[in-house]
Amino acid sequence: MVCIRVANASDIAALVPLINTTFAIETFLEGARTSAEHLAQTMQTGDLLIAEDESGSVAACVSVSAKEPEGYFGMLAVDPRRQGAGLGRVMVQAAEDYLRNRACPEVRIDVLSLRTDLPPFYRRLGYVEAGTRPAPLVRRLKPGFECHSIVMSKML
Repeated sequence: MVCIRVANASDIAALVPLINTTFAIETFLEGARTSAEHLAQTMQTGDLLIAEDESGSVAACVSVSAKEPEGYFGMLAVDPRRQGAGLGRVMVQAAEDYLRNRACPEVRIDVLSLRTDLPPFYRRLGYVEAGTRPAPLVRRLKPGFECHSIVMSKML
């Protein structure tokens, strides 16, 4: 059982290692996925939803932004020790509820083309591919790799 809430500045110290550990799988990118500064900036333009377990430990997070006319979520991170138990689906549902409550009729996400495991996951949650675009990378792509963004969307 988890409690989902909007993160605040005091949560950043726990979120940085959670996100960086989760995104360590992206070995085709250089460096860490995020930093305290990046998360503080993210919190100025949108919100971070976090899932805390019974002990108050952060188990997952997702960034959300209600941009008109659609909403957006990204940086879905589930503690690798807790993956496979449905927490990712819970966080996607929380992001969708957040955006629905802000009158967003549609949600869009960007999936890196090199993360071939992700489109099937999002398709099972009702997302469809809506096109491609250059990847909005926050880290540098390692030499020898090519990557673009697969835009996926879902009507709320």
